[in-house]
Amino acid sequence: MGLVARVIEQQGIPTVTLQLLWAFQRMIGMPRVAAIEHPFGRPFGDVSDVATQREVLLAALAVFETAREPGHVEHLPMRWPSQPDERRSWHAATPSPIAALLAERRRRIAAEREEGGSGTDA
Repeated sequence: MGLVARVIEQQGIPTVTLQLLWAFQRMIGMPRVAAIEHPFGRPFGDVSDVATQREVLLAALAVFETAREPGHVEHLPMRWPSQPDERRSWHAATPSPIAALLAERRRRIAAEREEGGSGTDA
């Protein structure tokens, strides 16, 4: 995301990226960062939590008002409401198709290794 933002900025269009791992901003050179303390996969909030999603979006857009130059990191005030050990409860009951595919591939590779196969996936 940061590399894309840099290319867009080079065309004269200001950007703000919403980042969970904002410390990488300086390494990649993201122009403006809205840093948020949310779990991976939920930077805007929980599924169907429209109020939080809107709040995060508006706060990220507001970074344009305070960030006058590239390299600015603004820490958004939102915090995930649950404790870290409770975060698994927000996972969907049924995995997404890509997650199911990856899990099946992982099981197949493990089975091949147990049978003496190479364990590689072409």
